[in-house]
Amino acid sequence: MQMKILHLDCTHSYLYDELEKLGYINDFDFKSSKKEIENKLDNYTGIIIRSRFVIDEVFLNKAKNIKFIARIGSGIENIDVAFAKLKNIKIISTPEGNSNAVGEHAIGMLLSLMNNITKSDREFSKGIWSREPNRGCELQNKTIGLIGYGNTGKSFSKKLSGFNVNVIFFDVKTGLEDENAKSVSLKEIQKLADIVSLHTSLTKESIGIINQDFINNCAKPFWLINTARGKCVNTNHLIEALKEKKILGVALDVLEFEKSSFENLSNPKDDSLKYLMESDNVIITPHIAGWTKESKIELVKVAIDKIKKLE
Repeated sequence: MQMKILHLDCTHSYLYDELEKLGYINDFDFKSSKKEIENKLDNYTGIIIRSRFVIDEVFLNKAKNIKFIARIGSGIENIDVAFAKLKNIKIISTPEGNSNAVGEHAIGMLLSLMNNITKSDREFSKGIWSREPNRGCELQNKTIGLIGYGNTGKSFSKKLSGFNVNVIFFDVKTGLEDENAKSVSLKEIQKLADIVSLHTSLTKESIGIINQDFINNCAKPFWLINTARGKCVNTNHLIEALKEKKILGVALDVLEFEKSSFENLSNPKDDSLKYLMESDNVIITPHIAGWTKESKIELVKVAIDKIKKLE
């Protein structure tokens, strides 16, 4: 049987070229329905996907000759990893490839939020030159609590190391502490943090981790950054906290309203979204934290390296 790879999402041509060098034949299908894809899986050894659709048990049962599935990006919540393991299908993810991009984006959002850069820019575009109401806050001497300390959390903390801040983190895994951040409990983050930044994958435990209980148990008002997944934050509880000034400001690269493909919003006219869009202390970007020109090729380089190790 020929070694054929089915690409379900567009990535970078470097990936296609390198797979050919390894002896694979590239096929591309960016438009067929999931059902149509399932009906032709017998022809393929591997699958390349970003977030086009969920690879579930039904899909995997059809993948009789599939040896691996490579998810180009961070997070594999769109793949039934446990069932894939039962089918002896290797799952490859590539979070290392865009961790630098996410770390840089989080820094940019945080500085913009705390220094009213986005707000004052919007005002100036309307002819308003406003100084005192846009007086900012410095990062120096602040405590930053990270929830999740994998690739993006470590990238963010490394970049923060030059700002004279205290970085702490909570992660369900142990042994992650390094020179840039100290491991603490979630309660310690609630007690100490001036800024909370999310870097966790989407799991049963992380869905809605920023909710009313979390916010109410924080010792002081804080700024919130989310470059992880939208569903980690309960949007309605977030808005209440903004209104009550329990959260000073929020920078969101991801939203609870996103479609599972991340390509658009499921309900763009939602009242909660309207409130966020109209708030001066809210910054929103369209899930682009890891979406740089450099990360586009770095992600596929990581994938190639991991595919080679399967050989």
